Amino acid sequence: MKKPTVAIIGRPNVGKSTLFNRICRQRRSMVGNESGMTRDRIDVSAQWNGHHFELIDTGGLIPGNQDLIQSLISEQAGTAIQNSQVLVLVVDGRKGLTPLDLTLAKFLIQKSIPVIVAANKCDTIKQWANTQEFFELGFETIIPISAAHGLNVGDLLDAVCKYIPLKGTPKSPVIKDIRVAIVGKPNVGKSTLLNTILGEGRAIVSPLPGTTRDSVDSVATREGQTYRFIDTAGIRKKRRTFLETEKLSVIMARKSLEQADVALIMVDATEGASSVDGTIANYAHTAGTSTIVVINKWDLINKNNTTMQSFQENIRERLRLLDYAPILFISAVTGQRINKLFPLIDKVFKARHTRIGTGKLNSFLQRIALNQVSVPYNRQVKVHYMTQVQNSPPTFVLMTNRKSSLHLSVQRYLINKMRKQFGFLGTPIILKQNLERKVG
Repeated sequence: MKKPTVAIIGRPNVGKSTLFNRICRQRRSMVGNESGMTRDRIDVSAQWNGHHFELIDTGGLIPGNQDLIQSLISEQAGTAIQNSQVLVLVVDGRKGLTPLDLTLAKFLIQKSIPVIVAANKCDTIKQWANTQEFFELGFETIIPISAAHGLNVGDLLDAVCKYIPLKGTPKSPVIKDIRVAIVGKPNVGKSTLLNTILGEGRAIVSPLPGTTRDSVDSVATREGQTYRFIDTAGIRKKRRTFLETEKLSVIMARKSLEQADVALIMVDATEGASSVDGTIANYAHTAGTSTIVVINKWDLINKNNTTMQSFQENIRERLRLLDYAPILFISAVTGQRINKLFPLIDKVFKARHTRIGTGKLNSFLQRIALNQVSVPYNRQVKVHYMTQVQNSPPTFVLMTNRKSSLHLSVQRYLINKMRKQFGFLGTPIILKQNLERKVG
């Protein structure tokens, strides 16, 4: 059964994202002093006293604004409103009623959807008493709250849950989603790819770089398997990251990488791989995330029989740490090779969760003649045996005769041989030895 949906709406900078984060108990939406930080609609599963629902955060609504980004924000918010069973209209209890609040109220009354008004930023009882003017909006329920401090948020949720039946609680066990982070430079086509996968305008797309700010989760299902795609903000060079929103976007993009099973590292085919792409690859590798390199805008390239090979060589040179990652050439706009994406994600995810028995590992060690790798005499270490201690990503412990770590050449040799023998497509391999660790 599909869970009911609750959308948080309102004009810019009234505290919608703060309330959203308070309810879902995590910093899921960006919060800052800049107006209009949230752009895409962001959803998360939430519950209150046995009532389960999908909670949606939306960008600030400014009806009639002709700005490109603002019109796209309004479109996303409009979709959220249309698909919701309950709306929470957030207003600023300190500033009082504004003409824009009244305009939004007139718009919402036409929708015939229950609306709860949350008068936010009411940190004192005196401020609570000043919220009576919001009854002019035409809604029955006005609740003064402080999203920042959690005051009266429980009362707000009680009011919301009057419209959410307990039977909406899912009784079947939740199947683990494959979490897929879409990362890359600004304007490389991340949001376009997400929309093509979903078959809808889920993420805001515009020619302007840096349109996406939050990390936006969207779920797709294929052959019984669910995939949670995370569209992240474009990652720039540090010296070009000035605004608070941009800095927070990069932080959240890196956090999304750490939480993902698989990362789609998107590269613009018209530009080729750059140093920034190399930095992003390093972020994914260091986070231990399995990766697929996706070359987008392939339809814009004039090709011959050596073009693809040349691109692959450029990718391997620029993204040296990801020599284990498969490369897929696509066009997010035309849909070219998008059908190959899900099978590849499945293969990489399976490799990430591969577990090798200790017997097989030690039989493998005996065959590869590890002691014949050329290293300085004082760096020679004998490996007695190895065992896998976890997967996701595959992690192995090496038992040796010395506390000193294996020489880098030995580590590389061992990891390359393991990939050849056991696969591990697109996934890093972690070696631990006497508290030392090597990701490869």
